[in-house]
Amino acid sequence: MFFDEATITVRGGNGGNGVVSFRREAHVPLGGPNGGNGGKGGDVYLRVNGQMNTLVFFTRQRRFHAENGEHGSGQSKQGRSGDDLYIDVPPGTIVRNQDTGEILGDLVYEGQTLLVAAGGRGGRGNEAFKSSTRQAPRFAEKGAPGESYTLKLELKLIADVGLLGKPNAGKSTLLSRVSAARPKIADYPFTTLSPNLGVVEIDQRALVFADIPGLIEGAHEGAGLGLQFLRHVERTRLLVHLLDGASPDPLEDFRAINRELALYSEKLAAKPQIVVLNKMDLTEARESLAELQRELGNEVGHVYAISAVTGENVRELLRAIADRLAELPKEEPEAPMFVFRPHERESVAFTITQEAPGVYRLAGEEIERLAVMTDWSSYEAAERFARILHGRGITAKMEEMGVEVGDTILIGDMELEWQ
Repeated sequence: MFFDEATITVRGGNGGNGVVSFRREAHVPLGGPNGGNGGKGGDVYLRVNGQMNTLVFFTRQRRFHAENGEHGSGQSKQGRSGDDLYIDVPPGTIVRNQDTGEILGDLVYEGQTLLVAAGGRGGRGNEAFKSSTRQAPRFAEKGAPGESYTLKLELKLIADVGLLGKPNAGKSTLLSRVSAARPKIADYPFTTLSPNLGVVEIDQRALVFADIPGLIEGAHEGAGLGLQFLRHVERTRLLVHLLDGASPDPLEDFRAINRELALYSEKLAAKPQIVVLNKMDLTEARESLAELQRELGNEVGHVYAISAVTGENVRELLRAIADRLAELPKEEPEAPMFVFRPHERESVAFTITQEAPGVYRLAGEEIERLAVMTDWSSYEAAERFARILHGRGITAKMEEMGVEVGDTILIGDMELEWQ
């Protein structure tokens, strides 16, 4: 089975906690604070590995967590940052945020990386809070949690040539003859239920062929597994359209497949095609060739005639494909490739909404992070958080909305009592 889709959960490492500590040495009775900061949590990256060609690995493991940062310690020692985690994916992997549908990256090149979950920042130790007005702070910050996302991975095969055609056109037979690929072959429709890749060598030139499962009418709407496989054709530079010489109407087969391509993607329909009539070992195929050449000559140029079973004219076809590819430009991605997703500047905006009588929700990137990193068991830390609310204008906005002492304030997953 070919695995071209996977859903995984990634989570950056949590930041280490800062520590409360004071110098305790002989002859230094009033040593100052020396609590060190916690280390940053590890980031999670996806990385292209050219040795992979499916997403089957993610059927065995779906959850990935980078290493947490270590806690700080006394004597101003900072905790070690957590190691980054690299997850290998095959070339051609598109990464989406499962919840929003946003495309985070399109991974094509060997070694290309994409940051998908940042580690949390380390909490500051009490030494960082020393000031002229606070000589001996007795609180420290907790480490921030790492980012967590559910990602959908979609694989688009990367090949030079995409073999197109209706079921039973002979694509798998041709691929097995010209390459080391060994697709399943039998005399019934939809034998190929997954794309197959094969490397074809001709005149010291190596070409990558992709055998795309047979398309039927309605494929652009998902009929006959159409939507699952049409995307694999998008990466190819050249389409080889194989027609079944034993079909009652090869010309209509050609028109029907091209209609499906156009309905799915205009760009796909505009890709150059080489048209090939297969099964020339059969009498009906030879009888169809002249009509096809007459009808399609002005549209596609020469119609090649082969027999994938006997090998008739196969090498001549491969040379024509290689020559055509040499004339075509390399396929370039539409969007710029992401090397990493940079951290965006944290927003200081906030919102206050009333969810029920006496219950209010305070939301905002900065304030939610500060709430998570506050050590609520420390009176000084809670007092500092209250000063931040005042300084940001949040306290005044709360009072303006009618928040009273004893009301419940929700911040993220936290529930606080307004004082």
